Amino acid sequence: MFDDFKPHLIELRKRLGISVGSLIVMFFVMFYFHEPILEWMVEPLNVALLEVGKKSLHAAEGMVTTSQVGGAFFVALKVAFFASIVVSIPVILSQIWMFIAPGLYANEKKMLIPFIVGGTTMFLVGVLFAYYVVTPFGFDFLITFGSFKFTPLINIEDYVGFFSKILFGFGLAFELPVFAYFLALLGLVDNKQMVAFFKYAVVLIFMVAALLTPPDVLTQLLMAGPLIILYGFSILIVKVVNPADEEDEDDDDENEDDEEDNRSLSEMMGLDDSDDDLTKEKIEK
Repeated sequence: MFDDFKPHLIELRKRLGISVGSLIVMFFVMFYFHEPILEWMVEPLNVALLEVGKKSLHAAEGMVTTSQVGGAFFVALKVAFFASIVVSIPVILSQIWMFIAPGLYANEKKMLIPFIVGGTTMFLVGVLFAYYVVTPFGFDFLITFGSFKFTPLINIEDYVGFFSKILFGFGLAFELPVFAYFLALLGLVDNKQMVAFFKYAVVLIFMVAALLTPPDVLTQLLMAGPLIILYGFSILIVKVVNPADEEDEDDDDENEDDEEDNRSLSEMMGLDDSDDDLTKEKIEK
């Protein structure tokens, strides 16, 4: 049994090795550019401090600090690691595709470029949406809260970790249509299953939004709203790639209609559930 999986494990190791190698190379490249990247990441915080400082004297005295001797170095490492993930997204997506490509049809294998371009684009859209839309509202709320009594001294190490989590979370969340396409291509989901799962998906989306965004309702809605729209868009994609069998849908509809007719007949005859079962047995006999 293990021999059957051995070729797949070897292929998986190869794809993981290429992905990790790409991350390592881009890490050193991004480390060289960590200063401009860090300035870009801190810009929303500086803007929020400036805006809130117009309302509060304590906020006007706020600043970004470090509490460790090697704090600046560890921040540079975090920035380089986050940037290397973003830059390596095309390579990682291509390796995912290469791993599953042997199990695809010839026409499906041609979707490599659209998969990589679409996945990279959606990740960047999620990152930019978080940067330009979500974080300004979130940081304004967090800094304003209590700023009339306390002076905000923001630790840069904590900020970079928090900010990276938000950007990465949004980027990953915006990959939903790509993952839906990926699963539909493998035949693991169809549009009927996604429609049936919609109410549960909404709950999960709000849970994820609560975990990844600052603790205010507005930023949570700013994440949950687009994700719900993307889920609906994903249903359309899955319907094109792997539509549900119409015969199964017709059978389900007929079964539901039969059950409704039986209930209506039972109600008209004044029968309870036990009487209804006896009637069915007599009919079968």
